[in-house]
Amino acid sequence: MTDFMTIDDLGDISGKRVLVRADLNVPFKAGVVSDFTRLEAVKPTLNDLCAKGATCLVLSHFGRPKGQRVSEMSLAPVADALGKVLSKPVVFIDDCKGSAAQSAAQALNPGSVAVLENTRFYAEEEANDPNFASAIAQLGDIYVNDAFSAAHRAHASTEGLAKVLPAYAGRSMERELKALSAALEEPKRPVAAVVGGAKVSSKLDVLTNLVEKVDHLIIGGGMANTFLAAKGVDVGKSLCEHDLTGTALQILGKAEASSCTVHLPYDVVVAQAFEENAPSQVVNVHEVGADDMILDVGPAAVEACADALKVCRTLVWNGPMGAFEITPFDRGTVQLAQAAAALAAGESLLTVAGGGDTVAALNHAGVASQFNHISTAGGAFLEWMEGKTLPGVAALQAA
Repeated sequence: MTDFMTIDDLGDISGKRVLVRADLNVPFKAGVVSDFTRLEAVKPTLNDLCAKGATCLVLSHFGRPKGQRVSEMSLAPVADALGKVLSKPVVFIDDCKGSAAQSAAQALNPGSVAVLENTRFYAEEEANDPNFASAIAQLGDIYVNDAFSAAHRAHASTEGLAKVLPAYAGRSMERELKALSAALEEPKRPVAAVVGGAKVSSKLDVLTNLVEKVDHLIIGGGMANTFLAAKGVDVGKSLCEHDLTGTALQILGKAEASSCTVHLPYDVVVAQAFEENAPSQVVNVHEVGADDMILDVGPAAVEACADALKVCRTLVWNGPMGAFEITPFDRGTVQLAQAAAALAAGESLLTVAGGGDTVAALNHAGVASQFNHISTAGGAFLEWMEGKTLPGVAALQAA
């Protein structure tokens, strides 16, 4: 995954116009950007390119306008927010192709940054139309992809442009790819994976791929209940996909054939209501009552998983261990995350995490900053865990 060119491979780019594919698909609240994470992610790339005397033209999608101009999905307000992050004015250009956009791009001074209008205002973007990619390419001289979170999409601005212009990875993309390569492609062993979340169905491909790649697979969240049910445990009224118990047994069989140890909880936290501070108790998995819901892994299970991590050198984490949004069912996620962070601090464990719920859970545990790498991507991170080829990355490698 590390065979691609980066900004460091660029020669003299003074006076050149660089098309930078970023992910500016940021959340809004009351008309203003409410989370600047993705804007901060592209800052090092833009600063580096501007310092080299280039003009940066930032490309991105925003929302799902389905090939139509939708005023609420314009990137104009995002350009203002990016200006705040960069501490300098950012120009907004009202299109991403065409003569008017070309004139506006040519009028920019070296070292300046402009945001081009939403690429998804054109249906040709998601269709990966080569003519559309060529039309965008006429605005610039070089293509830099800094949007790992959109790398699982084969769109004109994420994949097509790399076939038309000299293509390089931006700083955020480079950091993501190096971290992911170190985690699953060329890892230090033993390797552990924590996979949690509500449903086995949403992570079937992840689990199937991981049992052949990792030495320890720790399963938590609602999906652990499906595996417990597959092993004959009565999980009461817990969230459980009973129709997938056969699939769960197949995954366990595949794990055994691959010498992967699967860790399922043998004690759990149960309650009869899924609400804040509901009366709860810790029970052995074989003592779950008919009216009980399993809402978290128990303390003995957390301790056993933490012990497993102590013998590992690499950890990939996706998904919470329980209903971490609600007290006290956040305890299992928090304690295991803190154990992993402590091992990362001692440099005995490389920790890589990703996915929306995961980032929220690690922030809740107060350890996000102590993990070696947290991916800003959701879908792309999952597809990478599934072992799939990411078109945006493959295009950089081919270039």
